[in-house]
Amino acid sequence: MKHYYRLVTEPDIFAGNEGEKVLSIAVIGCGRVFSTHADAIKKSSYAKLKAVVDIDETRADEMAEKYNCEKYTDYRDVLKRKDIDVVHICTPHHLHFQMSVDAMNSGKHVLLEKPVAISVNDAQKIIETAKVTGRSLGVCFQNRYNPTSVWIKQFLDSGRAGRIIGCRAFLTWSRDKDYYNSAQWRGTWSMEGGGILINQALHSIDLIQWFIGETDWLKASIDTRLLKGVIEVEDTAEMTIGFKNGVKCLFYASVCYTMNSPLFLELHCENAVITLHDDILVTYSDGKEEFIRNPDKTSGGVTYWGLSHEKLIEDYYSCLIAGKSFRIDGEQAIKSLKIVKAAYESSRTGKPIRF
Repeated sequence: MKHYYRLVTEPDIFAGNEGEKVLSIAVIGCGRVFSTHADAIKKSSYAKLKAVVDIDETRADEMAEKYNCEKYTDYRDVLKRKDIDVVHICTPHHLHFQMSVDAMNSGKHVLLEKPVAISVNDAQKIIETAKVTGRSLGVCFQNRYNPTSVWIKQFLDSGRAGRIIGCRAFLTWSRDKDYYNSAQWRGTWSMEGGGILINQALHSIDLIQWFIGETDWLKASIDTRLLKGVIEVEDTAEMTIGFKNGVKCLFYASVCYTMNSPLFLELHCENAVITLHDDILVTYSDGKEEFIRNPDKTSGGVTYWGLSHEKLIEDYYSCLIAGKSFRIDGEQAIKSLKIVKAAYESSRTGKPIRF
């Protein structure tokens, strides 16, 4: 017999602040994910958007007019402003390192789009800068705020499922020639830092290690199946990952599919099998089933970013005002980056990589 449950969309921490908005925000980068951040700031109980930055002056003018704020074309100019408390960095991957370091050294808190950097070494320097300056560093792994992700994490932590034994995950999306040609940095090793693993699949890798624990080893293979000549990085990747607690995970990702299909994730546990595919199905060892409906059903497109981005951003501000540590800091964000970079090294050498 199936039991049906409905997840709530808003955790208790988003009760809001009825007082005056106390944080002044600047967003650097007015590209693909900018509006997701700007709209979340506009809705925030805690913050007000004061400035936007983009090297494309026309785009900066357009966004400044739309959100009724000031515009800059050089991010270093906005860092000189004493009234800016937090800087959101929404630029291409290769710019994250210098911009984050400069922002924190100028006294700003930083909320950074993933990945934290395109190399582990640069990511570690960003983390160290946050420690030295005492500034708050947050990274946008917003899928941890998805109602389904929250439910699975709480279910695992409750012990009802028992120990995790195995995991398999499949991410199949569609990215074509026009997508990669829309920006010079996309599909390059030097600016994007890789392909599907460091971009589209990074959220899924973050969820897997968040659910399971510390990585022990992995062996991986990457390939360019359909986009050879368009991109220099991988459009398809697979990994076998071993975790320190003994869990084995099979992972496959590709942007060669014909649509943006929801992530398929299965956790094989002692007492139950948990399957995530937009909704959640829990099948217990005794045959009973629970079906948990996802109120935020989305595709892999831009809508995939929206609702949980709002939750993450509001939580980041709430923690900042309360003087609390943000749950997804640099130390959390570097974990999935290490997995991705190890996968690239494993594919290059044909050997397993130990952590």
